[in-house]
Amino acid sequence: MAPLSKLIGGKPARQVAAQDDAQTARRERRKEARPGELLDAALDLFVEKGFAATRSEEVAARAGVSKGTLFLYFPTKEELFKAVVRENISGRFAEWNQEFEDFEGTAADMVRYCMRVWWERIGATRASGITKLMISEARNFPELAAFYQQEVIRPGTELIRRILQRGIDNGEFRALDLDYAVFSIVAPMIFLLMMKHSLGACAPQDYALDPERYVERQADTLLQGLCVRPGEGSPS
Repeated sequence: MAPLSKLIGGKPARQVAAQDDAQTARRERRKEARPGELLDAALDLFVEKGFAATRSEEVAARAGVSKGTLFLYFPTKEELFKAVVRENISGRFAEWNQEFEDFEGTAADMVRYCMRVWWERIGATRASGITKLMISEARNFPELAAFYQQEVIRPGTELIRRILQRGIDNGEFRALDLDYAVFSIVAPMIFLLMMKHSLGACAPQDYALDPERYVERQADTLLQGLCVRPGEGSPS
């Protein structure tokens, strides 16, 4: 029988030490993972309940941490929301702008790619609910509306503007009022999101849309209006 000094609770001291080390490692991993878990929980609750109705303690509970831990990372609900937006949308604009720089197809190809990839990376994900939330609650939270305008709307419309300008410059697209032409691409995508998170969620059998088919058909319609027609010549 092992000496008492080498036993703890009926287990060899070496085994207990190994278990303690494993528990410490798990706690450390858990601590490192907490910001991401908090952002995931916050995204789910913001989309489910809206910004106003979501309480900080609910986010902490869903993430499996204390309210104090939540405030350690995100001192206010507003800061938590901003972090969610940056994690899921605005933090990706550097990547998307680089794709624009590297794209080798036509401007028409780029319009199709832009709309399709936007659906795949945002529209088809949980992050799609952020747009619906902002449309419904922006008026009540002007600071968040200004943040969303700065971090999402402005860089998004600027990227679309660059795509359209490339088409004009290379003679593919006719002369456009770019300040308003960008909304020809934005509007059908907003409609798709709103349907997904409103009537499409409540009565999918009556408001069923195939997102991929919808995006492709919208791109077709847009490009019919954007592209220079045979005999028109390139814009001066």
